[in-house]
Amino acid sequence: MNNKSKDILKAIFEEPIRSDIKWNDIENLVQNLGGKIKKGSGSKRMIEINGKIGRLHEPHNKSEIKKYAVKYLRSFLEEVGFSP
Repeated sequence: MNNKSKDILKAIFEEPIRSDIKWNDIENLVQNLGGKIKKGSGSKRMIEINGKIGRLHEPHNKSEIKKYAVKYLRSFLEEVGFSP
């Protein structure tokens, strides 16, 4: 995992929950963790890491993901064995 991905992983687990995490950074992080993102209908995205699937919404007009999505992503990453 490169340093940028390590920084994003740390940011996801920071308290209070951050609202400035960019979708492109999430895509890069997932790839660096050996996962992939698949398109669903509309803005729905399926994240697959270590054979487990999580679901997020890709932001529409903003590049930052919402706080509830960061919270969900945090729990999903812990479930598949990743934390800072």
